Amino acid sequence: MMAGGLTGLRGSLCLEIRTVAMRRGAEELRLDCRIFFHDKCFDGACSASLFMRFHRECVKTADSFSFRGLVHRAGGLFDEAEFGGGENAIVDFKYSASAKVTWWFDHHLSAFLTAEDEADFKRGQADGSQVLRKFYDATYTSCTGLIADIARDTFGMNVEPLQELIYWANIVDGAKYESAKAAVEMAEPAMKLTMVIESSSGNELVPRLIPLLTEMSLQEVLEQGFVQELLGPLMARHWAGLELIRERSRLERGVITFDITDQPTEGYNKFIPYYLHPEGTYNVGLSKSSFRVKVSVGTNPWTTKTADELVNLAAICERYGGGGHARVGAISFPPDREDAARVAVAEIVAELQGADLPSAEMTRAKR
Repeated sequence: MMAGGLTGLRGSLCLEIRTVAMRRGAEELRLDCRIFFHDKCFDGACSASLFMRFHRECVKTADSFSFRGLVHRAGGLFDEAEFGGGENAIVDFKYSASAKVTWWFDHHLSAFLTAEDEADFKRGQADGSQVLRKFYDATYTSCTGLIADIARDTFGMNVEPLQELIYWANIVDGAKYESAKAAVEMAEPAMKLTMVIESSSGNELVPRLIPLLTEMSLQEVLEQGFVQELLGPLMARHWAGLELIRERSRLERGVITFDITDQPTEGYNKFIPYYLHPEGTYNVGLSKSSFRVKVSVGTNPWTTKTADELVNLAAICERYGGGGHARVGAISFPPDREDAARVAVAEIVAELQGADLPSAEMTRAKR
């Protein structure tokens, strides 16, 4: 449901929760809530943590919580067998029409893989069956902010102790840093944690971080021993990545491009291109990790262009099976399809270069 239409539903929710609790008491069940979150993403981790705390404080039907990271990859995004027998929640990720999914929160423009998925969501909203369980609002900067507002306004949760987390989720996911220098030099704890989360290569680190994010300050999370032991090597890799992109990147007709597929990486700071080429409007980068070839497409957050002069990048990425937001998006190809990824890059770059031409120059180019 859209966040603005939730007021007044709290009474029916409380009745539903009491009914579930009574049924559980009678049956003496133990219920696990499995939370699927956008992996390698600060907002995804924050969303999972805030949802867990909300569920524990307001819903109270789960005895335990477990976490599963989701990434955008070529092919199917969901494995039905991964959904547990208790409650299943998806946060900050695309919609699944599976009957096993209990909760869903998302804010991406490209939230629905298919028209059928979108129709399924709308049916649940229209008939009221999913009004208190599935929530979508693309006007939100972060999914963390969306969950916080719904938890407060509809379920009565006190989110004041979580304002630092919500603030930084909005900054990070909305690319609202004061400058490229601030984003790349990463003085704040949230920025360093973002690097740790985006660089994670296994399935254990982020689930270990998630419960801490709503139980302590971000500085305290950063000071945890298992985080500190990763931080030094990651910072060294970060600066090496900056130098690699400095060497590989080019700016032409408003578009920054680079290809680092010969240097496999699980992540890099997406603001480096604008740090190196502040006059660029768009960035199209090609990289490779253990499970995909990734085309990253972004808009310079500090561009002087107005919103109506900029291209909707989510719409472009959706043509190639990707998605994202209006100002940032991505496309995933299988590791053995670098050639297809390069074709997509060439087409996207040409389109963005054409869009970035001043109107007079555009007219001359068409002659």
